[in-house]
Amino acid sequence: MNLFGYNLDFNTLYYPGKHAYMVVAKVDYLRINENDFLNFGFLHTRANFFRESTYNFEVMAQYSYDNFRGLDPRWVFGGSLRRVLAKSENLRLVLGVGAIYEEERWLIPGAEVPAFREVQFLKSSNYLSFRVSINDYVSLNTVNYYQVGYDRDFGFFRHRLNNSTVLNTKLSERLSLTNTFEIAYEDRPIVEITNLIYSFRTGIAFNF
Repeated sequence: MNLFGYNLDFNTLYYPGKHAYMVVAKVDYLRINENDFLNFGFLHTRANFFRESTYNFEVMAQYSYDNFRGLDPRWVFGGSLRRVLAKSENLRLVLGVGAIYEEERWLIPGAEVPAFREVQFLKSSNYLSFRVSINDYVSLNTVNYYQVGYDRDFGFFRHRLNNSTVLNTKLSERLSLTNTFEIAYEDRPIVEITNLIYSFRTGIAFNF
């Protein structure tokens, strides 16, 4: 058995005064023998205005693909109003309430010839973000999303839940051990695929 894979992560933040700008990108690829087993990636951009105010707002855009599940592409555009529920030197709890427009193109599994389903949704998108520095060396960051949209073609709502949790352990001024757990659940996937997926990764992070 021959294995070939790579993982690329890119994270950048820019804080000019009262606002914040973020670009996050990720690519995961794994090939087993001659078959692509995992091919996933996304590019996410976000702008947060008046970020230190109790009430602030943000806008975002994202492109993503997941060839293993048959998704390529997904485009998302939206924004949200944010409320800082708790803030201290070591802790931050934020609630976001907003809306997104989403376009997806899915490969229909099991079709004799390649066939696709394209959908567009206007969704309510809400999240709860929690970040805490446990001590000088360990920090925890978790984000929980709930999104819901009405499918006019079938006449019912589609619900999506996401959680991303990162445990960061500082090894030196620039090196950290990072453990990431992610889980996603959709009650009614667009095509007949597994509605629950999750992953756990551990690695070394280098901070410039």
